[in-house]
Amino acid sequence: MPVQPILATLGYVFSEDQSRVLMVHRNRRPDDWHHGKYNGLGGKLEPNEDIVTGMKREITEEAGITCTEMHLAGTILWPGFGKHGEDWFGFLFRITRFTGTPFPHNPEGDLLWIPIEHILTLNLWEGDKFFLPRLLDPQSPPFHGVMPYANGLPLSWSVQTLP
Repeated sequence: MPVQPILATLGYVFSEDQSRVLMVHRNRRPDDWHHGKYNGLGGKLEPNEDIVTGMKREITEEAGITCTEMHLAGTILWPGFGKHGEDWFGFLFRITRFTGTPFPHNPEGDLLWIPIEHILTLNLWEGDKFFLPRLLDPQSPPFHGVMPYANGLPLSWSVQTLP
């Protein structure tokens, strides 16, 4: 049976000096599958929406800023990641320029500028620790990975890069 994942974007907004990343601390809704975790910004694509438009829309909705420069860092297929075992496919972006001032929080949680060297010490999804070093490195080539999940934990990680 072919994979029919939920398509989503996940963006990491870098500060002007590229030393910090804007992340959401998902602390507003106790019933949130991501409650307590730190994450990038993003969400599901809407019908007939391309990934660039979807990423820009999500950043504007969640942070109140407008992306002016962004780069596709990679893609990941997360079989079984959803709260009810749904498969997700994410397009991951580095947002390196934007206009506006980020909101202090949104309905999902507080928005915080995190120094890059501290990101891997946060309460992240366990699987984020596999791909974030690549995403946070602007010299890293685009990557394409598969990370099956079960019961909220990654089972494996396979990744390929493009030259």
